Amino acid sequence: MLATHNIRLQFGGRTLFDDVNLKFTKGNCYGVIGANGAGKSTFIKILSGEIQSTGGSIEISPGERIAVLKQNHFAFEEEEVLTTVILGHSELVKIMREKEVLYAKENFTDADGERAAELEARFGELNGWEAESEAGALLAGLGIGTEMHSKKMKDLAGGEKVKVLLAQALFGKPEILLLDEPTNDLDLKAVQWLEKFIQGQEESTVLVVSHDRHFLNKVCTNICDIDFQKIKLFVGNYDFWYKSSQLAQRMLSDQNKKVEDKMKELKEFIQRFSANASKSSQATSRKKLLDKLTLEDIQPSTRKYPYVGFRQEREAGDQLLRVENLSLSIDGERMFHDLSFTVKKGQKIVFLAKSELATKALFQVLAGERQADSGGFSWGITTSRGYLPSDNGAFFQDASLDLINWLRQYSADQTETFLRGFLGRMLFSGEEAKKKSTVLSGGEKVRCMLSKLMLAGHNVLIFENPTNHLDLETITALNEGMIDFKGTLLFTSHDHEFIQTIASRVIELQSKGCRDEECTYDQFLGLE
Repeated sequence: MLATHNIRLQFGGRTLFDDVNLKFTKGNCYGVIGANGAGKSTFIKILSGEIQSTGGSIEISPGERIAVLKQNHFAFEEEEVLTTVILGHSELVKIMREKEVLYAKENFTDADGERAAELEARFGELNGWEAESEAGALLAGLGIGTEMHSKKMKDLAGGEKVKVLLAQALFGKPEILLLDEPTNDLDLKAVQWLEKFIQGQEESTVLVVSHDRHFLNKVCTNICDIDFQKIKLFVGNYDFWYKSSQLAQRMLSDQNKKVEDKMKELKEFIQRFSANASKSSQATSRKKLLDKLTLEDIQPSTRKYPYVGFRQEREAGDQLLRVENLSLSIDGERMFHDLSFTVKKGQKIVFLAKSELATKALFQVLAGERQADSGGFSWGITTSRGYLPSDNGAFFQDASLDLINWLRQYSADQTETFLRGFLGRMLFSGEEAKKKSTVLSGGEKVRCMLSKLMLAGHNVLIFENPTNHLDLETITALNEGMIDFKGTLLFTSHDHEFIQTIASRVIELQSKGCRDEECTYDQFLGLE
């Protein structure tokens, strides 16, 4: 059990959160959510003891161990991979090292023998004899083979290091597990393995920070929402929290509806939601908790969502895009070869590849920013294309421009009233609209780029990893905006939920040609 008592945190004159009283219990996974800057990672650091709160205390049940996903990818550069995983259990490592010293002594005394016996007993209790095999199994699940176990961490690629550090956090069956963005840099198989691992942690308490809605929906029994200096717990996964908060907002605004009718609507909502849940023991447990909810348990969210909506100034004709035998190599590395496909009006297509460089290069070619080596493509004469690159730095280099004047470059309506109103819908209100365009965060730049594209009225949109740098609120708004878009959409993304809810066709670039299927993402992956 992990609990907080009157936790408060202040940075300078700013209060991040105040009077936080929460209890986290075993068998549950809590998704920690909040807007960028709300303090999600900071809250995890307070729970782990990495930083001290301004006031209040943390309570942990006696004998329980906390494990944390390390964020410093260079902390174990000289350690071997297998050793790095075992280093996640500090008590076990301490015992192993003390045993080594004792057994290496030339003059082994009776006192040494007694101490060695104590150490061996505790070593057995901690399952020390199985440490290497357990570490190896965790690494295997995450896609790190035995041939890499003896490699030094410094010799691993960035994504491989992340997997080892994740295995380190999971090692030794910790009673309390704190994971900050655990799916970052993981491939699909590793994410699926991690989902199943967390779902099976019936004796552990898990807290996870993530922008991956699909992951949160799969693993979470509860949501821990950080909003306006308060932290509240809600039963259910992310989708349930989001949809129930919208339901609560509607109920709040409908003052004429009777309490009995509102309760009936809540029960019907829970039944619909539970009908789509998996049959895992975790989902069954979550359903029991949902069935006990009352009207007081659901609350309208105070979170602000931007407005994202794309309109076409004119509809494109049926002849939209034809790609024939397109090939490209960069610095001797093949991006795609002999690639051919046709895009029809209104299709929403996600592009996949083993390397992001390949889809990036293809989109650059289609947007007219790079030449292919051979082959060709042709856009229909009625198409109007808008391109959102993952690297948008070139659009934000003029230090003289505030956001109003930055957006004015792309707007037919040049009035400040219109531009301020448009920026306000993207959460740049008041003085925020006077920010210089060169000092924006990554997420703010993406919101500006989306504003630019919304003003343009294109009937074809080409989006390269549009959710990068965005918080959950903007991802959700963008997701809905792309679903509602009536034009044609070509995009890439790492966000499972995003792809599943938008794409009706999947094109995977291969060493020659492509795999091209009209289906959902889950069907493409064999999950349906």
